[in-house]
Amino acid sequence: MKNYIPKSKKSKAIQQIINEALDILESVGIPMDKTERALERMAVCFLAVAGVTNNWANAKEKTNLKSRAIITFVNEHFEENISSGSYDDIRRKDLKLLILADIVENSGVNKGSATNDPTRGYALQKDFKDLIVTYKTDKWNKNLKAFNKNKPSLTEILERKRNIEKIPVKLPSGKPLELSLGEHNVLQKEIIEQFLPRFGSDCVVLYIGDTSNKSLHIETKELEKLNFFELSHDELPDIIAYSKKNNWLYLIEAVHSSGPMSETRVLELKKMLKDCKAELIFVTSFLSRQEFKKWMLDVAWETEVWIADNPDHLVHFNGHKFLGAYKPEWKKGCT
Repeated sequence: MKNYIPKSKKSKAIQQIINEALDILESVGIPMDKTERALERMAVCFLAVAGVTNNWANAKEKTNLKSRAIITFVNEHFEENISSGSYDDIRRKDLKLLILADIVENSGVNKGSATNDPTRGYALQKDFKDLIVTYKTDKWNKNLKAFNKNKPSLTEILERKRNIEKIPVKLPSGKPLELSLGEHNVLQKEIIEQFLPRFGSDCVVLYIGDTSNKSLHIETKELEKLNFFELSHDELPDIIAYSKKNNWLYLIEAVHSSGPMSETRVLELKKMLKDCKAELIFVTSFLSRQEFKKWMLDVAWETEVWIADNPDHLVHFNGHKFLGAYKPEWKKGCT
């Protein structure tokens, strides 16, 4: 059995029953991605609701313990000193996942009792109680399999929800990525799927940082080949892409709440990339013209601006480089 609380100072016997409680909870799909202390609190509150101190065969179904009674039980049996004033943490934190997973209920003696019913409290669901009394017996594995059969675990349900709340992105290489939800990442998706095919057709994406995972995609070896500097993630542009055909390195900022490629930012990047083997292309991107207007005065010269709601056009802050008359479409080909 795994030791979920290796830093615990509790006695060996109490550590043992807490680890057993967490083993049971993980077996029925309760996520374990919490701090050690949070896991310990969840376990002892579960033990209190079950009425268990050392023997799972003694688990009870209808304890209907209120939050303060849970705290009293935990302090008395599990070497805790939880303040009675923190009773609301029992509902909001310690038993939250168990209630969501329908293995603990908060109800009264009578089904459908009102929230202010004096008999209302926390108790094990009957099918879960029937399962845990067989823990550490020959019947456990068989009963656990039957309990979990055709029943998605809370871990699976939460993972499914997290996946729904993702923004799918396909890199030019065809590799799929998932960005966390948010306007900044909506814009990053547009850059990869709309800007790069138009203005960097052979580009390979070497870096993209997600708002919740700054190392979501990074091609370290390819960046090293270009003599790219050692970067902390605060210094990295939002997206880095490379065109081998032109030997251009695109440094792209996706502006939502942070700033564009300003004169200061460009100078900073140029200094850090003085040994880079590729030519540098500085790009600032916006979701809309309205967003562009807010930041227009901060955009540096000799950079490019791309606006997602007008994807076929670039705004060149490049002086005379692109100066010239535009021939109307109907005149093209005329002599």
